[in-house]
Amino acid sequence: MANVTIYSSDFCPFCHRAKALLKAKGAKFNEIKVDMKPSVRKEMREKAGANSVPQIWIDNTHVGGCDDLYALEARGGLDTMLAS
Repeated sequence: MANVTIYSSDFCPFCHRAKALLKAKGAKFNEIKVDMKPSVRKEMREKAGANSVPQIWIDNTHVGGCDDLYALEARGGLDTMLAS
């Protein structure tokens, strides 16, 4: 199974939605919360080039946010990436 990392916030409905899809796929993920942690959010922004959460990586590939994750699933690519 792939190494999945998700930067998230407890207050973000898109984060909850993305994590729900990953859980439904049986994917284990490393969740990094940015709530009240400006240095962690800065790290995420530098890595992703975006300030919004969630930001998701599968192995070394930056997937993007929740909509990007669901688009990957709709194209049939999420299972392949998770299986690597």
